[in-house]
Amino acid sequence: MKLFKTLAIAASLLGTATLATPAIAQASSYKPGTVWEVGRINVLPGQFENYMDWLAGQWKKVNELARAEGLVVDYHVLVSTHPRSGEPDVILIIEYKDFLTTAQQEAFNKKVNALLSQDDRKAGAASAERGKMREQLGSVQYQEMVLN
Repeated sequence: MKLFKTLAIAASLLGTATLATPAIAQASSYKPGTVWEVGRINVLPGQFENYMDWLAGQWKKVNELARAEGLVVDYHVLVSTHPRSGEPDVILIIEYKDFLTTAQQEAFNKKVNALLSQDDRKAGAASAERGKMREQLGSVQYQEMVLN
């Protein structure tokens, strides 16, 4: 009888420990952080200064507006010092506070259009016009994992 009670208590404690284990297992060693958008650009021959002028002008204005609105944490322009064949010359990095909802994107686009005195059609035409300066090689998006 005493052995049975001891086994019952042990089983009870084991059950309690088993129930507690998932809570411990759910604790994570990281938490989601900011969102990083990385654009890869190949600047066409003879267009580097023109493209840098555009980045220092309109691109910077838009990112400063986004920073003032609390959407962007920071942004960077990196230039590859030794690009290999097929690699970008310029890397554009924007660090967002978080993912944007569709409503946030639309509201921000309206503010950008007002800032640049344009509408969506003019913005599209201006993007196509920059095709004379650069080739977009694509972009990727990352989310930082902040380690505890």
